[in-house]
Amino acid sequence: MTLARLQLALIGTLIMLAAIGGAWGFQLIGGYVPCELCLEQRIPYYVAIPLALIAMLTMARSDTLSRVLLILAAIAIFFSAWLGIYHAGAEWGFWPGPETCGGGADVRDASNMLAVLEETRIVSCTEAAGRFLGISFAGWNVVASVMAGIVLLAAAAVKRRPA
Repeated sequence: MTLARLQLALIGTLIMLAAIGGAWGFQLIGGYVPCELCLEQRIPYYVAIPLALIAMLTMARSDTLSRVLLILAAIAIFFSAWLGIYHAGAEWGFWPGPETCGGGADVRDASNMLAVLEETRIVSCTEAAGRFLGISFAGWNVVASVMAGIVLLAAAAVKRRPA
C-alpha cells in the first residue's frame, strides 16, 4: 500500500461525503424538497462511498482489489455527474426533463383530494430549487462528482512501490 493512494482515496471519499451531506443538509435543514432527478443523483454516492471505503480497507492486502474498487467507485460517481448534467440541462431548458418528474400526491380517497393537493409540494425537475454562484444544486453535483471521480481514478493509478 502506498500512502499516496490512501490519501487520494480519502480525499475522494471526503468530497463525496461532503456532497451527499450537503444534499441531505439542504433537504433536512434548509427545507429544499428534492425532485426525482435529485434523488436519482444520490444513488451513485450510496454505491461509490462504500466501494471507496472498502478499497481503503483492502489496500494493505490486495493492490489489485483496491484499484478495481476505486475504479468502480469512480465509474459510479461519474454516473452521478452524467445525471447532474442531464438535470442541469433540463433546468436551463436545453432539453426536456423526464415526463415522470413533477411530484404528485398519493390520493386513494377522493373525499380528501383537495386537502391532499393543498398540502402537496410539487417539485419539477426543470426548475432549479436553488442556485449558488449561478449554479444549481444539480450543477454543483456535477462539479463535486467530477472532482471526486478524478481523484479516485488518480488513487487507482498510483503504482505500488517495490519492497
